[in-house]
Amino acid sequence: MAQLFQISKHTVYELIKRGELQAFKIGNKMRIEHAELERFKNNTKAPAKKNPTEPAGTTSNPAPSIRLSGSHDFLVEHFAKQAATALNLQIQPSYIGSLEGLMVLYRGQCDIAAIHLLDPNSQEYNLPFIHQLFVYESILVLRLAARQQGFIVANGNPKNIQDFSDLTRSGVQFVNRQKGAGTRFLLDSKLSSYGIDPSKINGYGTEEWNHLSAGSYISRGMADVAFGIQSAASHLGLDFIPVAKENFDLVFRFTAENKQSLTGLIQFLQSASFKDSLTNLEGYDISELGKITYQTSQTEETTTC
Repeated sequence: MAQLFQISKHTVYELIKRGELQAFKIGNKMRIEHAELERFKNNTKAPAKKNPTEPAGTTSNPAPSIRLSGSHDFLVEHFAKQAATALNLQIQPSYIGSLEGLMVLYRGQCDIAAIHLLDPNSQEYNLPFIHQLFVYESILVLRLAARQQGFIVANGNPKNIQDFSDLTRSGVQFVNRQKGAGTRFLLDSKLSSYGIDPSKINGYGTEEWNHLSAGSYISRGMADVAFGIQSAASHLGLDFIPVAKENFDLVFRFTAENKQSLTGLIQFLQSASFKDSLTNLEGYDISELGKITYQTSQTEETTTC
């Protein structure tokens, strides 16, 4: 990868760590599938240069670029890929966790944030954080899906993991998600509600940046349990013990530059054709797919103009 894109190996590892490049481990080696290489290459492709044979006065129309940051999810990946093709857009995903994705959106450094953040006080997802951050901006929040979160364990659940207190047992090795991940928010909220000291959990300080990376510890026998989504367990052929259902939303921040592209993306996500394209939905509830859960008055004016 470093040679192909003329970047340093350190940069490649950083891309993997941030979730912008999907990889998996075999032993002490990182492996990247060819399809993922092509996806990354297409997402980072520079706009095409003007054809010198075109008549004078003609202009090239490169595909508009939309930046998506936040939590990694298989449905988000599918949406970005399908929408980019259907709408002739360049969608640049950066999977850096829910909290950081929302902050990047707040700073105006991306157009869409993918989030699932549980507010420990209200026990409400996403909106408490949005209300605090976005006061004057033009914001619209769409429901993508509800997801099952729980314990990812080896087949047969050999350590008999049933609840959070089991994570503190001697001989149980845990693998965590990074600070700022929506899954980490949910885990810490549950531990606090049960009065469990995280320092008692062996592996609480071991952090991974996406569900597949955390689940791969179980596949390789390096850990006994991870906290993550059911679809990741299904992808890896592992068992899953459900704990909670969470709301996963997409937050759109409108500007004069991205208004047309974001409006098209919202219409595409709400379309019957996109819903029909969704398969392998184990662990997902898409009954509210495309539902507007919040929008500012500025957005109502923007989207109806």
